[in-house]
Amino acid sequence: MTEQQAETLALQALGWLAANDDLMPVFLGATGASVDDLKAQAGDAAFLGSVLDFLVMDDAWVIAFCDAHGVPYDTPMQARQALPGGGQVHWT
Repeated sequence: MTEQQAETLALQALGWLAANDDLMPVFLGATGASVDDLKAQAGDAAFLGSVLDFLVMDDAWVIAFCDAHGVPYDTPMQARQALPGGGQVHWT
């Protein structure tokens, strides 16, 4: 997955979060971001990575997002790996 494809998917995830009245406040609380911050940083690849970090914290969120967008369940993690700071850490 290219960084541009990953950014597009992360923007879709951000839109999905924004439309979710229950989950959006959780995201804002977890990140400390405001709605204005979201608008200002939506073009920043590192911020979009944080959107995907949040999404992949819960399998139910991944499933709901992927089902809504018709993408495989592993796509958000692939996108996260393509964005800054998304490399998998191997502790061994």
